[in-house]
Amino acid sequence: MAPASLVNPAAGTDHAGDPVAPNAGLWNIANLLTMTRLVLVPGFVLLLVHGDGHDPKWRSFAWAAFAIAMITDLFDGELARRYGLVTDFGKIADPIADKAIMGAALVGLSALGDLPWWVTAVILFRELGITLMRFWVIRHGVIPASRGGKLKTLTQGIAVGMYILVLTGPLASTRAWLMALAVLLTVATGFDYVRQAVVLRRAGLAAEREAAQEPAGSPQPAASSGASAADGAATGGPATGGPGAEGPEQGV
Repeated sequence: MAPASLVNPAAGTDHAGDPVAPNAGLWNIANLLTMTRLVLVPGFVLLLVHGDGHDPKWRSFAWAAFAIAMITDLFDGELARRYGLVTDFGKIADPIADKAIMGAALVGLSALGDLPWWVTAVILFRELGITLMRFWVIRHGVIPASRGGKLKTLTQGIAVGMYILVLTGPLASTRAWLMALAVLLTVATGFDYVRQAVVLRRAGLAAEREAAQEPAGSPQPAASSGASAADGAATGGPATGGPGAEGPEQGV
């Protein structure tokens, strides 16, 4: 439960149901965490490729930067939604920061020869594709993060973090199996989100056609009813976050 001092009673909600404070400024804690993650990306890349890119000391520093970025990703969206700090900047910058740090890690590891390029290609294609798809259906409703998506995100983060470190022996074998699991979850959850998007769009279009056929003088349903019904049809429950909002893609 959010402390009373941090919740603006006059705050409304955006199209995804996230609380939005009318006076939420750019410089709030959620946006600062997102900015921190963006700033960490070039620093992380420099640490990862320092020297020949295989110095255990510098790779440990790179792992620390990656870990900090992942931790900020866990908190910025939750803080934004809980305390009504959702802003336009956060909706744009948060998914960019998420994709930037993970993409930099995957591409960097593949360029160094530590991770097969096909793994990087599969993960990045899925992540970018799902992000675009969520925007494609946004007017019909929201595709919330699923448990499988959250498990995928966690597995990806741990596996990539282990590849950043210079590991040998059983730990090196463990990270390979963990990355294989991450790829499987990436593909499986990607197909599930495509299915949800198709169902959601069909339901949304059906609701629009039904509304258009209503007599001119008849009461019109609330603007959000079509999206809510469509979202429920696609996910079996209410929407929990919007695409591109601060944190909703976490676990997608």
